[in-house]
Amino acid sequence: MQSSVPQPLLKAALWDMDGTIVDTEPYWIEAEHALVAAHGGQWSHEKAMQLVGQSLVFSAGILQDAGVALERREIINILTTHVIGQVRTSVPWRPGARELLEELHTAGIRCALVTMSEAPLAREIVASLPRPYFDFLVTGDTVTQGKPHPEAYLRAVELLQEQDPELGPQHCIALEDSGPGVAAAVASGVLTVAIPHIVPLPQDPRHAMWDTLAGRTVGDLEELVALRHEFPDATFGSGSGTVPDVCQARGAAKVPVHD
Repeated sequence: MQSSVPQPLLKAALWDMDGTIVDTEPYWIEAEHALVAAHGGQWSHEKAMQLVGQSLVFSAGILQDAGVALERREIINILTTHVIGQVRTSVPWRPGARELLEELHTAGIRCALVTMSEAPLAREIVASLPRPYFDFLVTGDTVTQGKPHPEAYLRAVELLQEQDPELGPQHCIALEDSGPGVAAAVASGVLTVAIPHIVPLPQDPRHAMWDTLAGRTVGDLEELVALRHEFPDATFGSGSGTVPDVCQARGAAKVPVHD
């Protein structure tokens, strides 16, 4: 006999790490500059911005093109070791991330980490949190195709379904800061909130856009998921309230949304 208890619309939050939970991008960029310089090349801010949110394999290839005469695996190891060393000295938390993680934990909403960083760095960050917020980690070294491909997010949904077969992408929300990350989450079918940090992101009707996680609550996430459930063909407008303006995808009037 099936339970008559209604299932919650929001069951899981899928978190990017670098730039969303922690501001590690400056550590990565510092490591890139040092590595390219050590091989007699020049690295620029513009080139560094091209790597934000990309897989480490992709980034290593760009660094090879910049003159780093090492195998991609060696490049990844050098960069990761540098960032881990910096994180052990100081974890640069992004505003509002830990508070929202705590509120999700209290509300019983599952969380997963979906990052292109590899497991050693991801474990370092997770170990610095006050409690085990994440059910599991999907890291760059556990997928064959990195962001912007949706494989990492699809894998996260599959792992969540092992304990809850009724869970689907419509029960999840992704939190991302970069273009490749947002593209990956959107392509997976998971409702996506972009929180731009290092690299500005254009408005896009396929995802919500927030300036920061500071002050955001589980209620904000639940309202987004509920709106999508009620209006599955809706697109996001450019509203700046608690929930962005939502418009019918087929050109109908805006759906009323309350701050």
